[in-house]
Amino acid sequence: MQRPTKSEYYIEIAKSVAMRSTCLRRRFGAVIVKNDQIISTGYNGAPRQTTNCIDVGYCIRVEQKIPPGQNYELCRAVHAEMNAIIHASRLDMAGADLYLVGIEVGTGQPVMEVLPCLLCKRVIINAGISRVILPDQPKGFKYVDVDDWTIEERIAART
Repeated sequence: MQRPTKSEYYIEIAKSVAMRSTCLRRRFGAVIVKNDQIISTGYNGAPRQTTNCIDVGYCIRVEQKIPPGQNYELCRAVHAEMNAIIHASRLDMAGADLYLVGIEVGTGQPVMEVLPCLLCKRVIINAGISRVILPDQPKGFKYVDVDDWTIEERIAART
Protein backbone atom coordinates (compact mmCIF):
# COMPACT_ATOMS: atom_id res chain seq x y z
CA MET A 1 0.00 0.00 0.00
CA GLN A 2 1.38 3.38 -1.00
CA ARG A 3 0.97 6.30 1.39
CA PRO A 4 -0.87 9.26 -0.20
CA THR A 5 0.93 12.55 -0.71
CA LYS A 6 -0.26 15.56 1.32
CA SER A 7 -2.07 16.92 -1.76
CA GLU A 8 -3.80 13.57 -2.32
CA TYR A 9 -4.74 13.38 1.35
CA TYR A 10 -6.29 16.86 1.56
CA ILE A 11 -7.99 16.59 -1.84
CA GLU A 12 -9.64 13.35 -0.66
CA ILE A 13 -10.85 15.15 2.47
CA ALA A 14 -12.23 17.96 0.26
CA LYS A 15 -14.12 15.31 -1.76
CA SER A 16 -15.70 14.00 1.44
CA VAL A 17 -16.62 17.55 2.47
CA ALA A 18 -18.20 18.09 -0.97
CA MET A 19 -20.59 15.21 -0.33
CA ARG A 20 -22.35 17.42 2.27
CA SER A 21 -23.25 19.91 -0.48
CA THR A 22 -26.92 20.69 -0.98
CA CYS A 23 -26.55 21.80 -4.60
CA LEU A 24 -28.43 19.89 -7.30
CA ARG A 25 -25.89 20.78 -9.99
CA ARG A 26 -22.36 20.54 -8.59
CA ARG A 27 -20.91 19.61 -5.23
CA PHE A 28 -17.85 21.54 -4.06
CA GLY A 29 -15.69 20.98 -1.01
CA ALA A 30 -12.94 23.20 0.36
CA VAL A 31 -10.32 22.50 3.02
CA ILE A 32 -8.05 25.21 4.43
CA VAL A 33 -4.73 23.86 5.73
CA LYS A 34 -1.84 25.60 7.45
CA ASN A 35 1.28 23.92 8.83
CA ASP A 36 -0.27 20.53 8.08
CA GLN A 37 -3.28 21.37 10.28
CA ILE A 38 -6.84 21.65 8.98
CA ILE A 39 -8.10 25.14 9.85
CA SER A 40 -11.57 24.91 8.30
CA THR A 41 -13.77 23.13 5.79
CA GLY A 42 -16.72 24.26 3.71
CA TYR A 43 -19.14 23.02 1.09
CA ASN A 44 -21.59 24.80 -1.18
CA GLY A 45 -25.12 25.20 0.14
CA ALA A 46 -27.79 27.71 1.04
CA PRO A 47 -27.16 30.09 3.95
CA ARG A 48 -28.03 28.83 7.43
CA GLN A 49 -31.73 28.79 8.26
CA THR A 50 -32.72 29.12 4.60
CA THR A 51 -34.02 26.44 2.26
CA ASN A 52 -31.55 24.32 0.31
CA CYS A 53 -32.01 23.40 -3.34
CA ILE A 54 -32.21 19.72 -2.44
CA ASP A 55 -35.14 20.62 -0.15
CA VAL A 56 -37.07 22.64 -2.75
CA GLY A 57 -36.24 20.07 -5.43
CA TYR A 58 -35.11 22.37 -8.20
CA CYS A 59 -32.33 24.68 -9.26
CA ILE A 60 -33.31 27.92 -10.98
CA ARG A 61 -30.03 27.99 -12.90
CA VAL A 62 -30.64 24.45 -14.24
CA GLU A 63 -34.25 25.29 -15.14
CA GLN A 64 -33.09 28.37 -17.04
CA LYS A 65 -30.23 26.41 -18.68
CA ILE A 66 -27.64 28.86 -17.37
CA PRO A 67 -24.10 27.59 -18.06
CA PRO A 68 -21.75 26.95 -15.13
CA GLY A 69 -19.87 30.07 -14.12
CA GLN A 70 -22.64 32.52 -15.05
CA ASN A 71 -25.39 34.37 -13.17
CA TYR A 72 -24.32 33.32 -9.67
CA GLU A 73 -26.69 35.92 -8.21
CA LEU A 74 -29.56 33.53 -9.04
CA CYS A 75 -27.98 30.70 -7.04
CA ARG A 76 -29.21 29.96 -3.51
CA ALA A 77 -25.82 28.62 -2.43
CA VAL A 78 -22.81 30.10 -0.68
CA HIS A 79 -19.67 28.72 -2.34
CA ALA A 80 -17.50 26.14 -0.56
CA GLU A 81 -14.49 28.47 -0.45
CA MET A 82 -16.52 31.22 1.19
CA ASN A 83 -18.05 28.86 3.73
CA ALA A 84 -14.60 27.56 4.70
CA ILE A 85 -13.29 31.12 5.05
CA ILE A 86 -16.31 32.30 7.04
CA HIS A 87 -15.59 29.65 9.67
CA ALA A 88 -11.94 30.54 10.22
CA SER A 89 -9.89 33.37 11.62
CA ARG A 90 -7.84 35.48 9.20
CA LEU A 91 -4.86 35.06 11.54
CA ASP A 92 -5.15 31.29 11.13
CA MET A 93 -5.58 31.51 7.35
CA ALA A 94 -2.67 33.87 6.61
CA GLY A 95 -0.21 31.82 4.58
CA ALA A 96 -2.52 28.78 4.39
CA ASP A 97 -3.39 26.52 1.47
CA LEU A 98 -6.95 25.99 0.22
CA TYR A 99 -7.77 22.63 -1.38
CA LEU A 100 -10.82 22.74 -3.66
CA VAL A 101 -12.74 19.93 -5.35
CA GLY A 102 -15.86 19.93 -7.54
CA ILE A 103 -18.07 16.96 -8.40
CA GLU A 104 -20.78 16.91 -11.08
CA VAL A 105 -23.99 15.73 -9.38
CA GLY A 106 -25.41 14.10 -12.52
CA THR A 107 -22.38 11.95 -13.30
CA GLY A 108 -20.39 11.82 -10.07
CA GLN A 109 -17.35 12.83 -12.13
CA PRO A 110 -14.88 15.52 -11.04
CA VAL A 111 -15.39 19.03 -12.36
CA MET A 112 -12.54 19.53 -14.81
CA GLU A 113 -10.47 22.70 -14.85
CA VAL A 114 -12.15 23.99 -11.68
CA LEU A 115 -11.17 27.46 -10.47
CA PRO A 116 -12.78 29.72 -7.88
CA CYS A 117 -15.16 32.34 -9.29
CA LEU A 118 -14.08 35.99 -9.34
CA LEU A 119 -15.83 36.80 -6.05
CA CYS A 120 -14.31 33.75 -4.32
CA LYS A 121 -10.87 34.74 -5.64
CA ARG A 122 -11.29 38.14 -3.98
CA VAL A 123 -12.40 36.56 -0.70
CA ILE A 124 -9.44 34.15 -0.81
CA ILE A 125 -7.07 37.08 -1.37
CA ASN A 126 -8.55 39.00 1.56
CA ALA A 127 -8.37 35.93 3.80
CA GLY A 128 -4.59 35.84 3.36
CA ILE A 129 -4.55 32.39 1.79
CA SER A 130 -1.31 31.86 -0.15
CA ARG A 131 -2.08 28.97 -2.47
CA VAL A 132 -5.03 27.09 -3.95
CA ILE A 133 -4.59 23.42 -4.81
CA LEU A 134 -6.90 21.83 -7.37
CA PRO A 135 -7.05 18.32 -8.80
CA ASP A 136 -5.64 18.09 -12.30
CA GLN A 137 -6.12 15.17 -14.61
CA PRO A 138 -5.60 12.31 -14.25
CA LYS A 139 -3.88 12.18 -10.86
CA GLY A 140 -1.96 15.41 -10.73
CA PHE A 141 -2.55 18.73 -9.03
CA LYS A 142 -2.62 22.35 -10.07
CA TYR A 143 -0.99 24.74 -7.60
CA VAL A 144 -2.18 28.34 -7.94
CA ASP A 145 -0.24 31.14 -6.26
CA VAL A 146 -2.82 33.62 -4.94
CA ASP A 147 -0.35 36.48 -5.50
CA ASP A 148 -0.87 35.87 -9.23
CA TRP A 149 -4.53 36.84 -8.80
CA THR A 150 -3.59 40.13 -7.15
CA ILE A 151 -1.33 40.90 -10.10
CA GLU A 152 -4.18 40.05 -12.51
CA GLU A 153 -6.53 42.36 -10.55
CA ARG A 154 -4.03 45.23 -10.77
CA ILE A 155 -3.55 44.74 -14.50
CA ALA A 156 -7.32 44.56 -15.07
CA ALA A 157 -7.80 47.79 -13.10
CA ARG A 158 -5.45 49.61 -15.48
CA THR A 159 -7.36 48.63 -18.61
